[in-house]
Amino acid sequence: MAERDVVFPAGRRALYERNRYSPASKAGGLLFVSGQVGSREDGSPEPELEAQVRRAFDNLLAVLAAAGCTFDDVQDVTLYLVDPEAMFDTVLKVMPDYWGEAPHPTLTVVGVTWLHGFRFEIKVVAKLPEADRG
Repeated sequence: MAERDVVFPAGRRALYERNRYSPASKAGGLLFVSGQVGSREDGSPEPELEAQVRRAFDNLLAVLAAAGCTFDDVQDVTLYLVDPEAMFDTVLKVMPDYWGEAPHPTLTVVGVTWLHGFRFEIKVVAKLPEADRG
């Protein structure tokens, strides 16, 4: 099996290793980012919804930066919400602070029943900057 080209953001490698997954993997000019939640450095969730959504975006940005990407490189986004009807307005309020200007990436929103103590998760696929050069 070929070795995966994984990416770890600064200061959180132990958290990922403890949970037995990689935050992101490079393949074919793309960066596949694992779902990011609003976890603090110790892995615990931000208790308030808006803070949890913002922390999830901040955690995502840290993974993207570790791969030399920004949110502008994101092509596809999947959001997971534990209670979409109650949460979607809050998520929509936060997104523009991270999303940037149009054209926006594709978006899929999925309602779920469980996120291991979290209420929001964001998963993305981004184009690696070096893919534009070669």
